[in-house]
Amino acid sequence: MEIYKALLEGNKKWVNQRLLEDPEFFNNLAKGQSPQVLWIGCSDSRVPANEITGTKPGEIFVHRNIANMVVHTDMNMLSVLDYSVNVLHVRHVIVCGHYGCGGVKAAMGSQQFGIIDNWLRNIKDVYRLHQTELDAIADEDARFDRLVELNVMEQVFDLSKTSIIQNAWRTRNSPVVHGWVYSLKTGIIKDLDVSFDSSTKLPPIYQIESPMIV
Repeated sequence: MEIYKALLEGNKKWVNQRLLEDPEFFNNLAKGQSPQVLWIGCSDSRVPANEITGTKPGEIFVHRNIANMVVHTDMNMLSVLDYSVNVLHVRHVIVCGHYGCGGVKAAMGSQQFGIIDNWLRNIKDVYRLHQTELDAIADEDARFDRLVELNVMEQVFDLSKTSIIQNAWRTRNSPVVHGWVYSLKTGIIKDLDVSFDSSTKLPPIYQIESPMIV
């Protein structure tokens, strides 16, 4: 119960501190949100989106799961994506992975963990797609880091394949989709330079036409 009570006490201290800094903080926060960014990150407790980007509550809309995955059958992720793009009209969607990701590390091996094995199989697919490059990296830690990066790149690509993103590009030329990796050792975010802002950057097989009007 100690950690449970500590969380509630921590909340009270946080509230008091915010009110000291700005007496209208919570009144303003309650009026609504207009974030310009959707953050798709890892559930890892060491990677809080607001803290590592120095942003305030209300500035980033956040979705997190194991290893920051974009799985096309994940209705949770798709619902967050649809709401942020079509209701909140975010201008940027960022997939942020992190070096030292336990999900990516687990996917590199053959140990069985349970139901999460079904989720990790998506990361194994990333390894298979880039196996030639990854197998050529002799150092295991370097190979691990590279798979973290490649996994983010593939998730950016998967986001860009969705009708949600492509329809938004067609109707309002937004949002831009980006891929980042955060270092737990340095605190620095690395931009992987894999931004997408148009379906023309996708292979034709993934380009979606306007929906048919009956």
